[in-house]
Amino acid sequence: MPKIATLPAEVVHAIAAGEVIDSLAAVVRELAENALDAGASRIAISVNPQHWFVSVADNGCGMSRDDLQQAASPHSTSKIHDFNDLHQITSLGFRGEALHSLAQLAQLSIYSRQGDDPGWQACYTRQGHIKTLTPTAIAPGTIVEVHQVFHHWPQRRDALPNPPQQLRGIQLMLQNLALCHPQVCWQVRKGDKPWFSLTPGPSPRDILPQLLRGVTREDVYYSRNSSLELLLGRPDRCHRGRADWLKFAVNGRVVNLPDLEHTLLSALSRSLPRNRYPLCFLHLRVPPEQLDWNRHPAKSEIYLQNTEHWQTQLREAIDRALALGSLDNSGHSRVRQLLRVQDSPGDYRINPSSTDPSTDPSSRPLMPLRAIGQANRTYIVAEHPDGLWLVEQHIAHERVIYEQLCQDWALQELDPPIILSGLSPQQLENLDQIGITVDPFGDGLWALRQAPIPLAQRDDCADALQELSQGNLQEAQVATACRSAIRNGTLLTLKEMQQLLDRWQQTRNPHTCPHGRPIYLPLDESSLGRYFRRSWVIGKSHGI
Repeated sequence: MPKIATLPAEVVHAIAAGEVIDSLAAVVRELAENALDAGASRIAISVNPQHWFVSVADNGCGMSRDDLQQAASPHSTSKIHDFNDLHQITSLGFRGEALHSLAQLAQLSIYSRQGDDPGWQACYTRQGHIKTLTPTAIAPGTIVEVHQVFHHWPQRRDALPNPPQQLRGIQLMLQNLALCHPQVCWQVRKGDKPWFSLTPGPSPRDILPQLLRGVTREDVYYSRNSSLELLLGRPDRCHRGRADWLKFAVNGRVVNLPDLEHTLLSALSRSLPRNRYPLCFLHLRVPPEQLDWNRHPAKSEIYLQNTEHWQTQLREAIDRALALGSLDNSGHSRVRQLLRVQDSPGDYRINPSSTDPSTDPSSRPLMPLRAIGQANRTYIVAEHPDGLWLVEQHIAHERVIYEQLCQDWALQELDPPIILSGLSPQQLENLDQIGITVDPFGDGLWALRQAPIPLAQRDDCADALQELSQGNLQEAQVATACRSAIRNGTLLTLKEMQQLLDRWQQTRNPHTCPHGRPIYLPLDESSLGRYFRRSWVIGKSHGI
């Protein structure tokens, strides 16, 4: 048997380098994160997969001559100094491995200038030592050039995806960084040609329309406090066919948080159409002592304390986002100032004691929404200070009943019981799971002795129970709500319409029915004015 021996330092560093830098996207990631740590507000990136070349330039704080001499040495960093600093990580990079790994795997050159000091160009050996260090003319900041990545690792080159796939990985990684750092301007070139650029903004809500074609600011909700930032696609208009836009970030970096992903999907499970997924970007600001980044070389996996606390915070943020009036009309404040509603506030049932929606729907103030009529015995026409709303009565009522059933699923005894035939073992199991007692009643016959309260007195109760036997509890609640809701074609009085509007507003998700269909259509006064070619001028009248 061979004897155990200590590996040479160059082998140790080569292994570590291969873990840190595993693709061209990893090269860009490490250099872009260094630029962000340097306080850059503008980052220019150039990539050329055919020549295995990456360049990242920033306008950050730059490095001095002494820093350049040490920068590519193994485990060299300015971001931590002792063991205690590992529990107070506030930067994106801190391991001191990126530049040394790049020197191991490629030809590394750095141009940098700090403040009013002269600029320097440094070229490095594979061991991270200075090969040449010469003065150079450069604006304050840093430019890192990486040539011939994996030149000494041909197996790694051959195993990597083709250039288009590598470019896609780079693009996705930069999009994630842009969402986490919306104040930064990104300019990216592919070879000698411009590829894409991202204009900075005050929040990720300004970045998202630049990343997804057809998505506007009005298609998403945005909320932020000191510890949590949430960007959520409106469930009635913005969702995805794949779960490719469930992004979770912690302290400036997108990471995998499966517990929070499950919480998000659970909270929106009956808000989206079938086989559709939400669009979400959640950014947590976590105290550094509650985090441990030393789980994965790419820092995509972390140890996060108090996961239950963050799950609760996410649920409450989703409830606030989905409340009517919370963010729906954020873009119409100017119109709201111009419009004067003739009716008294009492007609709109405003609760003046509260203006900030609570996570408890029943305590939220009702929007100034007043029923004024019914169209085709299907849509409630409601007046709002910003225009008119059309609310489909059946699915609005369905949403009300569904959330009541989720909160209090109650059964009523049937006397006499309902007899069904031909129930399969799976149907019998489903009925048992939703609490309905089933007894044999002869050859192939079964006696059902309970039914959900809304269905117990209906003439079609037998058909309803047959339907309920086809699914689980949640599907049974949806089916019960659908059968119990007001049917389209039913004539309602103004009082009944107003009562339904008030109850619907207090649901947790008033935007869609349990099947994911949109419940209401807002017709803004500004849109109506444009359609009818009206011009609003303060102090004047032009055909108003």
